[in-house]
Amino acid sequence: MNKLQWIFAGCVAVCLTGCSTAPTAPAKATGYRVYVTNEVSGDLSVIDSEKMEVVATVPLGKRPRGIHASPDGKFIYVALSGTPAAPPGVDEDTLPPPDKSADGLAVFDVGQNKVVRVIQAGSDPENFDVSKDGKLIFVSNEDVSGVSVVDIAAGKVINTFHTGEQPEGVTVTPDGKLVYSTCEEDGTIAVIDPAAAKVLKVFKVGRRPRNIVFMPDGSKGYVNAENDGGVVLFDAGKNEQVQIIGLGTPGEVKPMGLQLSPDASKLYVSTGRGHKVFVVDTKTNLVATSLEVGPRPWGIGISPDGKTLFTANGPSSDVSVVDVATNSVTKKIKGGTGTYGLIVLPK
Repeated sequence: MNKLQWIFAGCVAVCLTGCSTAPTAPAKATGYRVYVTNEVSGDLSVIDSEKMEVVATVPLGKRPRGIHASPDGKFIYVALSGTPAAPPGVDEDTLPPPDKSADGLAVFDVGQNKVVRVIQAGSDPENFDVSKDGKLIFVSNEDVSGVSVVDIAAGKVINTFHTGEQPEGVTVTPDGKLVYSTCEEDGTIAVIDPAAAKVLKVFKVGRRPRNIVFMPDGSKGYVNAENDGGVVLFDAGKNEQVQIIGLGTPGEVKPMGLQLSPDASKLYVSTGRGHKVFVVDTKTNLVATSLEVGPRPWGIGISPDGKTLFTANGPSSDVSVVDVATNSVTKKIKGGTGTYGLIVLPK
């Protein structure tokens, strides 16, 4: 082969291997992000799982607390409230009047990384859940002792169900047919049938119930009884209490947030002033272990692969990163002021 032939052959080979005009598929996003509401600073911290650090801070409004995503993961909803915070021991008569114009649900567009609108959600919204079809939000309104139904497209409340005093945790059943709401003052759960537009039953579960999670088949659920220092297992068919799973001395251990592992074999419970997360085996309903994560952990979430747990620790305004395999805190990530609610979403 002469020199000219050699050069020609080399160019042909390069074009065959590297000059293709076929489009290259974009790299698929990997990992996940952790979204944390900051009640005092009024914003949202966005944590990237690959860097394990805050990559964005987005303004939300007054007192952002409850946080949930739409079923498709494209939007995040955050409860906002203009009612001043009233921690235990504070005389509410000394607080400034509520700013009702600040109440609502912030709609955060995940793709745009910003709030695109705020919709009506009743008076002093705190916690809520989203219907399985993504069209409705069921939100607890303490001021009216009920759960309001919000039409997302219309951006307004279309119905309200009276549930009991100081409603807080709201959870839609796995089949999407019923809505369960805790009532702190009454120590009860109200069972709502949105299609029939009525409350089906109210049953006792313990002192100051906060949040509810259901097992995947919907046959049973767990609710934390803050002032009893435990978690209540209830039968979701009969709608009655089955047993109390004690976590520690009432008053010292105050169960707050609940999170099931992806395979539902473990229930993780944050315990507020108890500084710990307890791990409950859902087959035996016994405490498997516990670990200290930080001051007053509340919001809690887990990575899609179930390997990493996160807690929002309000007084220290940070997020603890927990290695589930070793039950140890591997890092603390500084968030906004007063970290509160927390969810984990794939990128």
